[in-house]
Amino acid sequence: TVDADLQQDIEALDKFIACYENGCEIVYGVRNSRDTDGFFKKITATGFYKVMGLLGCNVMQNHADYRLLSKAALQALMDYKEVNLFLRGLIPTMGFPSDVVYFDVKKREAGHSKYTLKKMLSLAIDGITSMSTRPLRMITLLGFLVSMFSLIMIIICLADWLTGKNVPGYTTTLVVSLLTGGLTIFSLGVVGEYVGKIYLETKAR
Repeated sequence: TVDADLQQDIEALDKFIACYENGCEIVYGVRNSRDTDGFFKKITATGFYKVMGLLGCNVMQNHADYRLLSKAALQALMDYKEVNLFLRGLIPTMGFPSDVVYFDVKKREAGHSKYTLKKMLSLAIDGITSMSTRPLRMITLLGFLVSMFSLIMIIICLADWLTGKNVPGYTTTLVVSLLTGGLTIFSLGVVGEYVGKIYLETKAR
């Protein structure tokens, strides 16, 4: 597979085939640098790969969709039953012998990129939600931290109430708000843990 804008170096195809003949079922094309990208594209692309890494998504940095797949790899990919295929994250999980070919991206000869910010955000969201349940786990952690903070604040408020240092009605309002908020977020996180497991099961990977 190769992008249609002709910026990816097709001269590298000989290296792809050489890797394939040496036993690699998947060969990834990875760009040497992002010098041909504008400042905004460079920053957003770098941020995308870092966020994906933090969220536990196995995405190869600076690899787009320039790759070679053997017949066996294609067949394995066809066996996936899910609809929203995030190929950049899914293909590395298949476990086939693979290699990397580095290439230089050429300057665009005509026209301009149709890959808008909206499309990049859509790709990032698809990638995160397709390959990771870590955001759900982060909600659980957030709920736990908020609950702990709420408990500490409740103890402080009660101590102030017992010593008469607080405004009347303040303690009750704050305690109820903190307790309700902390428990709500924590409960959402617990539900999220089950939803995440169901989500992974339905993908049947």
